[in-house]
Amino acid sequence: MSPAAVEAFVGELTRTGNPSSLHSAGRAARRVVEESRETVAASLGARPSEVVFTAGGTEADNLAIKGLFWGRRTTSPQRRRILVSAVEHHAVLDPAFWMAEHAGAEIVLLPVDAVGRLDVDALRAELDEHADEVALISVMWANNEVGTLQPVGEVVQAARPYGIPVHSDAVQAVGQVPVDFAASGLDALTVSGHKIGGPVGVGALLAKRDAPLTPVLHGGGQERGVRSGTLDAPSIRSFAVAVGEAVSEQAERAIRWGSLRDALIDGVRRIVPDAELHGPDPRTDRDARLPGNAHFTFPGAEGDSLLYLLDSVGIQTSTGSACQAGVPQPSHVLLATGVPEMQARGALRFSLGATSTAQDVERLLDALPEVVARAQAAGLSSAGALS
Repeated sequence: MSPAAVEAFVGELTRTGNPSSLHSAGRAARRVVEESRETVAASLGARPSEVVFTAGGTEADNLAIKGLFWGRRTTSPQRRRILVSAVEHHAVLDPAFWMAEHAGAEIVLLPVDAVGRLDVDALRAELDEHADEVALISVMWANNEVGTLQPVGEVVQAARPYGIPVHSDAVQAVGQVPVDFAASGLDALTVSGHKIGGPVGVGALLAKRDAPLTPVLHGGGQERGVRSGTLDAPSIRSFAVAVGEAVSEQAERAIRWGSLRDALIDGVRRIVPDAELHGPDPRTDRDARLPGNAHFTFPGAEGDSLLYLLDSVGIQTSTGSACQAGVPQPSHVLLATGVPEMQARGALRFSLGATSTAQDVERLLDALPEVVARAQAAGLSSAGALS
């Protein structure tokens, strides 16, 4: 958390008051919530009435996918298709497939190219043939693994003639690239606190007032009646401070992070020549990926081995893959971009943030050659044992 967000959070923790209560403490808490709503709206190009506070990005994505699907089915029962990109976060993919299993939805995974960018022509072809059956479209603003920025504007333009609502998970994008809800033309957009220096467990779904949202949670009818639950005033205030800070400093941060990212990418390519960058190459398409993201695969090495070896020397990274029943699984994002399964198993994602420095990058580059060599040796041993 940023120092400003921590200060806002701690300052509210000592105050009592349920924002839904009518006594003075409740009204004071409500004031905190509504002022925070105004801050989030102003920072992200939305109206205050379009900000629905949630317990994080996952809940906001679930509300968007399930709520828009059920809302559309109420007036148009034939609309059963949910269109999502093949590289969405599991917070979008899993509720979509849950709807297929339990609510009669049909899921269409839209293909992407080799850098993870949505194939807009495939989307248009799908709409040409099935537009009257489509309930909603969800395409993330920026990919969490390979950092690719998606053509959200083109998606909205393709959907608009058919009146199909479009949602975008912008959890990775806010604070790294400009995000303006009104200018985007989206019907719904997800943002989360802990990605931008705010607390864990708070976020928001920006949703147009006329978006056909059916509630997922039921209870007291808070948040426009689409998200019940006592509002967490301390987290919401801290979240709003973090959003305001991240957006106001976005341009400056993007320059600094982009410079660090380029140094990291150039260094990895120099010291591990067979490492392969995934997502757009900033040397040829600089504005096509997040400034704070670099993603590589290392032939002959398991991503988990790389992660643990780096962690043992104090460098924390991510494989970007899921682990089910103790068995590492290759990233669905890499597989969707055409990366072979064996190569995808050697993936490692490097993320830069507010506290990252040039010294951090140098430390990684100093440690990486030995780490890769050890991971590749372990991979060869494992392959030999299996054979």
